[in-house]
Amino acid sequence: MKSVVSFLQDCRLGKKQVCRNLTVFPVLFPGVIEPYYLTLELAIDSGLLVVTEVDASGNVNRLKLRNNAKQPILLVEGEELKGAKQNRIVNASFLIAGKTATTIPVSCVEEQRWHYDTQKFSSGKKVMHASLRREVQYCLRDNLSRGTGHRTDQSAIWTNIAEKSKRMNVQSPTMAMSYVFEQFEDKLSDYSDSFHLIEQQVGALFAIDGMMTGLECFACSDTFGRFFDKLINSYAMDAIESVDKAKDFPSVQPGKAKAFVESIKKAKGQRHPVVSVGATISFESRIAAGTALADGETVLHLSAFRKADGNSRSHVGFQRFSARREMTHAKTRRTQRRANQEKKR
Repeated sequence: MKSVVSFLQDCRLGKKQVCRNLTVFPVLFPGVIEPYYLTLELAIDSGLLVVTEVDASGNVNRLKLRNNAKQPILLVEGEELKGAKQNRIVNASFLIAGKTATTIPVSCVEEQRWHYDTQKFSSGKKVMHASLRREVQYCLRDNLSRGTGHRTDQSAIWTNIAEKSKRMNVQSPTMAMSYVFEQFEDKLSDYSDSFHLIEQQVGALFAIDGMMTGLECFACSDTFGRFFDKLINSYAMDAIESVDKAKDFPSVQPGKAKAFVESIKKAKGQRHPVVSVGATISFESRIAAGTALADGETVLHLSAFRKADGNSRSHVGFQRFSARREMTHAKTRRTQRRANQEKKR
């Protein structure tokens, strides 16, 4: 946890940027760190990273990676991989060593497809919507604390996507997360066009409807720049749900943003082994919880979300993961049976 605290102590917040009900505070880092790794999208597009099913039969929650580059490759929590038997997201942030082959834990974000579209995966060029990332991260931290690895609740993920699709009046033929994003491209563009990168920016604090929602940071500005639009869209997908219902857009004072960061600095953390290089650091404070990928003492990626409270707005989906599972128990059992059937195929 010392590496996370040290990193945040060196950061400062920039002037907020606002679009409707989404507020963004830039996170600035004075030092200059050059990335010594490739990002997933860049590596796949250049042919240096090959991602496939683990075998011809496939496994819903595992994928095979072959890194043909000399440099390591950074995979970021919630990044989408499209193709093969069904679209997946990466369960956590990982650093894959150069010239190695391994498998990684993933989750399906396309419930009603289990047949090959392509042999290899391509980059989905998006990050899962923030409210679902928070739920996945909650489950992930719980499993890490139990020593059961970077696992998620697959059935709950399918249920979340189905519920969000219904709330946003989207009917996907295969219940694909990406399809929901595609139906809101124009509105997402309105949000992303309203925000801009500034010098020394390595991250951002996000607030929706006047409430602090999440923090995203990277070790260097170059990497954050590659994820900037994806992260704006990740949070905007949740902001869109409530923007038409709002009578006004509450202002977010800088003090709220600073308090969120200060809370994380006081969090209790735990270090966990990770696929390939580095370690996962899970942490939780009074108002926030999250995870970070550290390579030695360098924090390559950090994400944290506001913990649930009685003021959470359920139509945006920011409820506690365990509460949502209780509310959708019947659907969970149904989808779990389907997942078990798919694994046997």
